[in-house]
Amino acid sequence: MLTAKQHELLRFIQQRFDDGGISPSFEEMKEALGLKSKSGIHRLISALVERGFLRRLPNRARALEVIRLPDGSPVTHGASGPSSAAPANDLSPKAKSNLASTTARPAPANDVIELPLHGKIAAGAPIEAIEDHNHLAVPAALLGSGEHYALEVSGDSMIDAGILDGDYALIQKAQSAREGEIIVALIDGQDATLKYFHREGKMIRLDPANSSHEPQFYSADRVLVQGRLSGLLRRYH
Repeated sequence: MLTAKQHELLRFIQQRFDDGGISPSFEEMKEALGLKSKSGIHRLISALVERGFLRRLPNRARALEVIRLPDGSPVTHGASGPSSAAPANDLSPKAKSNLASTTARPAPANDVIELPLHGKIAAGAPIEAIEDHNHLAVPAALLGSGEHYALEVSGDSMIDAGILDGDYALIQKAQSAREGEIIVALIDGQDATLKYFHREGKMIRLDPANSSHEPQFYSADRVLVQGRLSGLLRRYH
């Protein structure tokens, strides 16, 4: 048996899928169920996942899939996503009101991917690489094929390439690079920097995109390519 709130949340998520092909945000779920904080929604979702009613889709923001309904019936999946004959009458008045207000306008496409955010990358002198502790939501359209991660840019040595301090560099994982590509280079196994990649004999030259900075030269055995620049995100405050 589901609790009343679990039942109501499951129906609300399914109804949003039926109407717009996308699951509601946590804020919308909180408002629909009349809860004071999103932590209550997290607990309800975890319980529904554990009991086999919901499934989280990896690497996607706002991605919940209804597997079965409170009466035990499975959910069918059509071209526009999960679908069922779940009546909106099962929802509370507040959930119905929230559903009406959120589905009256077109729902955005569910094309956001959460990338690992591996700390800061130097666009200047190399700085110590920082391990992943966060994620960054990124529009899928900014990414190509392959596996990606994100880095926060620190410094101004790449400003002439349009890469500014505080930007988020979207990096396609790679272990090699072509001449002139902007790469993430790990130097001596501990310092990471974002630069143009060039070979000069047995040496690697890492070029800035700022005339006030000098190129950096390293023997090839000191430089490890960890990815190629795929895109940028910039936040305006």
